[in-house]
Amino acid sequence: MKVIDTSTFDFPYIRTNDRLYVDKTAFVHKLLCGSKEYFLSRPRRFGKSLLVSTLKALFQGRRDLFKGLAIDRMDYDWKPHPVIHLDLGSCSADTPEKLDAFLEGLLDREARSLGCTLRGEGTTMRFGNLIDDATPDSQAVVLVDEYDKPILANVTSTQAKEILKVLKGFYSVVKTYEGKIRFALITGVSKFSHVSFFSELNNLTDITLHPDYAALLGFTEAEIREYFADRLPAAAAANDVPEEELMRNILKWYDGYRFSVAETHVCNPVSLCKFFDNCGKFSNYWGSTGTPTFLLELARQNRFDFEEALAETYTESVFDAYELDSLPVTGLLWQTGYLTIKETVRTPRLSWKYRLGFPDFEVRESFNELLLDFYTGRRQRGNQEFLFQMMDALYADDHEAFMRLFQAFLANIPYDLHLKFEKYYQTIFYCVFQLLSGAVEAESRTNAGRIDAVVKTKKAVYLFEFKLNQSAEEAVEQIQDRRYYEKYQSCGLPIVCIGANFDFSKGQLTNWAETTIA
Repeated sequence: MKVIDTSTFDFPYIRTNDRLYVDKTAFVHKLLCGSKEYFLSRPRRFGKSLLVSTLKALFQGRRDLFKGLAIDRMDYDWKPHPVIHLDLGSCSADTPEKLDAFLEGLLDREARSLGCTLRGEGTTMRFGNLIDDATPDSQAVVLVDEYDKPILANVTSTQAKEILKVLKGFYSVVKTYEGKIRFALITGVSKFSHVSFFSELNNLTDITLHPDYAALLGFTEAEIREYFADRLPAAAAANDVPEEELMRNILKWYDGYRFSVAETHVCNPVSLCKFFDNCGKFSNYWGSTGTPTFLLELARQNRFDFEEALAETYTESVFDAYELDSLPVTGLLWQTGYLTIKETVRTPRLSWKYRLGFPDFEVRESFNELLLDFYTGRRQRGNQEFLFQMMDALYADDHEAFMRLFQAFLANIPYDLHLKFEKYYQTIFYCVFQLLSGAVEAESRTNAGRIDAVVKTKKAVYLFEFKLNQSAEEAVEQIQDRRYYEKYQSCGLPIVCIGANFDFSKGQLTNWAETTIA
């Protein structure tokens, strides 16, 4: 049984140390048969660095590492090329000067590995000269991993535009020296306008949404069944379920990413590997890898409506390059992996529109927990304790206890975090009910409009409507007037309509009212 390694993304190490490798080299061969310069965006921890390392070994002509893999049986010349590998994933530079120094260090390392000496003034000139000096007899391969890390790390900084300017000049070398480049791949999380790749030079083939490469990174169901076949029985036994039920649960928890109009779904490889490496324990592995705080702050500043974002359809422009000073929350949620394509719709003009949503249970839980922590200023453990108690109250059909707990939960939000606008509180309500939906069914759309939450238990259906600076009675009247309950009358359960009011000035859920529809 091969060893699962979730901390190493070095292809030669994996192939020479009996580590598990899911063979993606057929996709690599397809890349080699197409364009010669590519851009690929994928969320963090999705295998971009392993792909870059694989390409590096390939272009160094290290065929021994590929023995038994798909590309070893395909038509490829295995001719060695000088490889310039620039990995910006560890860049912590927060000024243009520090970024220049970091790039200088990368270039110096690559020059020494190629037997060259850096020459010229500035990193842009030295990058170009390195390509010149490394290619007296052959073309170079340029691999840039996490090209956008310096931008994402400083997106809210006053230095962001100057950092962007440094990168624009540096990356322009890829276009300038195009004739001396055999192959180039640039990877990242986001696309930013005014980086030379995506503005006036526009020389890269963007395969981010290309159906042929939808499974280039991440694991499909078929790959899970093939490469983890020897681990599935033990994981099923650990969860006391048949293997097919285990597979359904794996797909529910970890498999939901879709990167094209093709019906190709993949799971986050790190999450899946951690699942098997932890003896089949279902847990939130993706959330522990970190979340860009700037994204949560941007959502709060823009009074972003998360629920509306999941209901809308978008044109392909939602995936385009973004301006640094007008970043769209929806697009960033897509690029950072919190949203993925859930549905595609063909328009009369034969173009596509997209509906986005959380990829899987793991990501939905991760995001709502983080968002709730951010909006309430409370530590995650404190929020979870409240949520568990609220779930227990719902299971017991004790809606009075549930509302008292909700009242206490809101009262514990530090006063200086209370923002006096409706979307702030709607987001908190939304996160709470999304997290509760892990135990009970929660939704908020009816054919008559949108209600704050609907919770179904074995004994009743609860319709919740929250008002701000109004009255609980008005909230109940809205449920009745708009007949939100009609969708649920056929279920044979009593319908409890609960209206509540949140008082801005007091920062509290002040009162609630209810009525029951048999």
